[in-house]
Amino acid sequence: MTAYYRVMAGKKSMHAKACFEGGFIGTDFGITVNVSADLDGGREAFIKKYGPIFQTSHPDKSKVATGLACSAIYTVSRGIEIGDVILTPDGNLGYKVGEVASAYWHAPGGPL
Repeated sequence: MTAYYRVMAGKKSMHAKACFEGGFIGTDFGITVNVSADLDGGREAFIKKYGPIFQTSHPDKSKVATGLACSAIYTVSRGIEIGDVILTPDGNLGYKVGEVASAYWHAPGGPL
């Protein structure tokens, strides 16, 4: 069944133009490594592994904020499936809508 997700293209949609032009969504939150190998172990294991990495770059964030950020990364990387629909704010009080056409892939050096 098709699922619908609202995905931000960076803080205040700062990467919206690049995402729309490049046809991608993504996450960062200071975790810049390829997480592919850790997606099949479940959300809890993912948070346990990547929580400390997130906290290193965000020492002011609480454990709850850390869990939410890592959960968002997990959802975008593993939970969203081909055929699901993405709604993304365009930064101008509107939204762009797209359908997921491929599984997760890591883009080193990208904006997200």
